[in-house]
Amino acid sequence: MKNSKISYIGKSLFWLSFILGNICLFGYVFSGNSNFALAGYFLLVYASIVNLLAFFGLIVFGLFKQEYKNEAFKSARILLINIPIAILYYFIGISILK
Repeated sequence: MKNSKISYIGKSLFWLSFILGNICLFGYVFSGNSNFALAGYFLLVYASIVNLLAFFGLIVFGLFKQEYKNEAFKSARILLINIPIAILYYFIGISILK
């Protein structure tokens, strides 16, 4: 597997989660449509599961394939950026819905 494919996994999952989260948050803020809030909730649940599986998969891959260790760990760290963003969006969403 090429190093660029490993990096692509982390970057693409990061951006997919980030963009979908922005769509849900700002879609609700600007339109007031509760379907965006519901979609954001489900996105939070399912994207967390997918990102965690990808994170642990990248860590395990890096441990077993030492030649790709640095790239796999770097890609896993990129996924960790979504955690504080998701927490922030969660609290913003809860405060808006009250």
